[in-house]
Amino acid sequence: MISTQDWADARRVWDYHQMGHAPRPCSVAIGLGSHDLGVADTAVDLYKRGLAPLLVFTGATSPTTRERMPRGEAVHYRERALELGVPSEAILVEPHARNTGANIRFSRKLLEESGVEVASVLLISKPYEERRAYATARKLWPEVDVVSASTPMTFAEYVDSIGDARLVIDMLVGALQRLMIYPDQGFMIRQSVPGDVAEAYERLC
Repeated sequence: MISTQDWADARRVWDYHQMGHAPRPCSVAIGLGSHDLGVADTAVDLYKRGLAPLLVFTGATSPTTRERMPRGEAVHYRERALELGVPSEAILVEPHARNTGANIRFSRKLLEESGVEVASVLLISKPYEERRAYATARKLWPEVDVVSASTPMTFAEYVDSIGDARLVIDMLVGALQRLMIYPDQGFMIRQSVPGDVAEAYERLC
């Protein structure tokens, strides 16, 4: 059983992971590969709204995506975007990255090699990965302005979409643990964790 306290704590951690940025026009939109095709859908929506003239999809495969996305996360994202009407010339694919840091480094290199000048990035991730993606990009690409984005949905809607509340809570806790540990390893900038979020995390652990 997941208690009422667990639900409240998980919702508090969920809210912390969301950056709350308002989408605005940027030089490029980068969709971070994962099992969630919603990232590609959101990237397409932002493109069609005129908020980015170019999409970059980044990601190889992982144990959780190998069966669902055998051609690689970025390739499947591109195929999804094409299905939804984005022209092929507006999409770049980075098919090698296997973690968030590599997503950022390899996308940056691809854009530089393609001659694209980047002053700002719409960084699109799963909803609970917004803060982690932002902190990683600020560390590895500090000269660009980073605007976080994800599919707009509530915690309850996301749990319903996954169909496994305990798994979602595990993912929320794991993402927060990385936010606390990775800055010391040089993988991302440090961000303050409010006391109520830290307490919720400890209880969930």
